[in-house]
Amino acid sequence: MTVGPGLDQSVRAILHEALEVYRDSPRAVGWLRHQQARLAAPLAVAVVGGPKSGKSTLVSAFVGEDVAPVELADGSQVSTWYQDGPQPRAVLYAARGPRQEVPVARRDRRLDIDLRQWRSPGVDRIVVDWPARNLRDVTLIDTPALPPPDSDAASAAMERIAGEADGLLYLVRDTQGGEQPVLRAAHDRAAPTTGPVSTLVVLSRADEIGAGRIDALSSAKQIVRRYRREGGTPAVCQNVIALAALLAQAGRTLRDNEFAALTALAGVPRAELDDFLLSADRFTGARFPIALDADIRHALLRRFGIFGLKLVTTLIRRGNANPTTLAAELVRRSGLGELRESIGQFLVGRREVLKARSALIALDTLLRAEPLPAARKLVADLERLLVSAHDFHELRLLSAIAAGRVALPDELAAEAGRLVGGEGTTLPERLGIDYQAGPAELHQRAFDALRRWHRETVNPLLSSTARRGAATVVRSCEAMLTQLSAS
Repeated sequence: MTVGPGLDQSVRAILHEALEVYRDSPRAVGWLRHQQARLAAPLAVAVVGGPKSGKSTLVSAFVGEDVAPVELADGSQVSTWYQDGPQPRAVLYAARGPRQEVPVARRDRRLDIDLRQWRSPGVDRIVVDWPARNLRDVTLIDTPALPPPDSDAASAAMERIAGEADGLLYLVRDTQGGEQPVLRAAHDRAAPTTGPVSTLVVLSRADEIGAGRIDALSSAKQIVRRYRREGGTPAVCQNVIALAALLAQAGRTLRDNEFAALTALAGVPRAELDDFLLSADRFTGARFPIALDADIRHALLRRFGIFGLKLVTTLIRRGNANPTTLAAELVRRSGLGELRESIGQFLVGRREVLKARSALIALDTLLRAEPLPAARKLVADLERLLVSAHDFHELRLLSAIAAGRVALPDELAAEAGRLVGGEGTTLPERLGIDYQAGPAELHQRAFDALRRWHRETVNPLLSSTARRGAATVVRSCEAMLTQLSAS
C-alpha cells in the first residue's frame, strides 16, 4: 500500500484553489506554481551538517563520482542541487537576475565548474545535472556548513533548508545528542500536526571511532545499535546510520593509479608499515620504507585517511587483488549500502506523502504571510487536511516508536512499525511477506493484524499514548483491507 490517492488529489485540489484565491498576487502565484512542480519532481533530500562533517564526501560517494564540493571564486560554498541528467550541465541561480548556464566539464571522473566570476552573496543556488543511477529518484542538496548548533544562525539556516527539502540527512561526528536543538528548529517551522520531516542522522566519520583502529567501523555500528536500542534517537529522526563517508567515496571512485600505489604499500611487511600508519606525519615523512613519491602519499592520505590505508592494505593482503573487488569491499564495509537502504525505506518509499507534506507546509507559509479574507476557507481546509490525513499519523507514529516515545513491548513495536510502513509501503512489506503471495493470503494476514491490534487499543496494560498508537495501526490495517477489496 502506498499513499492513498485521496491525499495526493486533496493536495493538488487545495493548491489549485489557492491559485484562484491569489491570482492577483504574482509573487504568490509563482510560489504556488513552484509547489505544484515540486509534487512531480524527484524527492529533494538535503545533506546538512557542521564544518568537516563529511557532507560533500557523502554526496560524491552517493553519486559515484567526485562531484562535490562546488566552490565560488571567493572560496565560499552555496547550496548545490545534484539531479539526474543525460549529460553534465550546471545552471546558476543568482539572488537577482535571470538564471545562467555556466561552463561545466567532466575531467578524470571529476566535476569541473567554471565559477571564477561569481562570489557570495550574489548566488542563490547551483543546479547540476549529472548522469547517475542513484539520482533518478533523489535530488541531493549539498548545503553550506551549518554555524555552531547552539546559535540562532544555525536554527535560521535549518529553517531555510527545511523549506526547500522533502527530507534531511543530518551528519554528525558523534552520538552525544548535540544535533537535537538544530533538528528541532527545522521541524518547528512546520505545522505541528504534520509530524516530523523524515530525517536520517548519519554518523558520517565512523572510521574515526576508537582512534582509527582496524575495528573502528564495527565499533561505530555497535554504538549506533545501542543508541537506537536505548532510545537515544532524536524525536524528529527516523533512523541513525554509521557511515565511513571517506571510505565510501574512495571505493566508489577508486582509480587504477591509486590501486597500483596501494598494492605497493601492501607489499611492505605489516609490522614495518604499521609504524608509518600511526600518524599523517609519519606516512608522508622522508623516511618512508619504499620509493613512493611524497605527493602520491599525500594524495592517498587525503583520499583514504589513516584508517582507510590500514584497511585497504589489509584487504589487498587478504586476496582483494584487483580494483573491482577491492572497491566493492570498501563500499560494503563503509556503510553506504545501509544508508541507501534507509533512504529508500524512509524517504523514497514515502515520496508521495513527503511531497504532499512539503506542499502543505508551503501553503501554510503563504497563508500566514499574505492573509486574505477570501483565504479563510483555505485555512480551514488546510487545517482539516493536516489533522485528518492518515499518512501523517503514520509518520508521527514511526517517529515516536523510533524515539521511544510510544512504550510498546519490543515485539509489538516492531510489528507496529512494519504495519505503518516502516519497512516499506507496499502491501507485502507492511505484512512482512517476502515472497509472491496471492490476494487471499494478503487479506487473511491483514485481517489477522487488524484483530490483534483492535485488542491493543483497549489493552489496560498499555499507556494511553501506546493505545493511541495502536489505533493508528488499526487504521492502517483497515486501509490495507479496503485496498485489497477494491483490487
